[in-house]
Amino acid sequence: MAQIHPTAIVEPGAELAASARIGPFCHVGPQVELAENVELISHVVVAGRTRIGAGTRIFPFASIGHQPQDLKYKGEDSALIIGRNNLIREHVTMNPGTEGGGMVTRVGDGCLFMASAHVAHDCTIGNNVVMANNATLAGHIIIGDFAFLGGLSAVHQFVRVGPHAMIGGLSGVERDVIPFGTAVGDRARLTGLNIVGLQRRGFSREEIQALRTAYHMLFADEGTLAERAGEVSMRFSEIRPIAELVAFVRAESSRGLCKPQAGNGG
Repeated sequence: MAQIHPTAIVEPGAELAASARIGPFCHVGPQVELAENVELISHVVVAGRTRIGAGTRIFPFASIGHQPQDLKYKGEDSALIIGRNNLIREHVTMNPGTEGGGMVTRVGDGCLFMASAHVAHDCTIGNNVVMANNATLAGHIIIGDFAFLGGLSAVHQFVRVGPHAMIGGLSGVERDVIPFGTAVGDRARLTGLNIVGLQRRGFSREEIQALRTAYHMLFADEGTLAERAGEVSMRFSEIRPIAELVAFVRAESSRGLCKPQAGNGG
């Protein structure tokens, strides 16, 4: 039997693993699924068709799975799927998907959502992502593995943030941020590569140097972006991070790329 505090409310129909723990004054809705070792510490509300993976811990006053903040939402039975071993801190909000975005919001494994972070409808978040305090995502956003979003940053709907990218605090991100890039500013611009993050993740000196060269080639003045991406791909065809970077640049997007300011060599 799951451990349920006497003051908590668990609606009939909710599926709780035997090792799940429900703390004081929590409310768990009838379509919620909690896997092994999920812990709702206290005053947590989990609603809607929400599935939470093993080992995830949710801190007080988080609101998880309530209907999207989208005027187009008409009550469709959409879902929120949260992976394993996430830390979801105080006052975090996460919304399920909508009919216009695939009906599901997905969160990967091993992520940290600091206090008051917001994940809107139809977002897809990779593994080991960090969203610092008050970082906010609009709808339909894709965040790659190991990305870091600084405090009070905001990301526009339909933007892609690539793996290992870093968004500076107080930044407003309107365009796609390349993998391994760093973007900063009120209307964020690339300022170079996330070198510290790459080193922490164990990328080799050769890979980092290749990424530096590829970055300068991609954002040079000569030719089109498509031509420059082709040159990068040919020059570094055997280096996996470069292939990931070029694939991101070539992928279809409605937002365009976040680029360096003129004269910013990265």
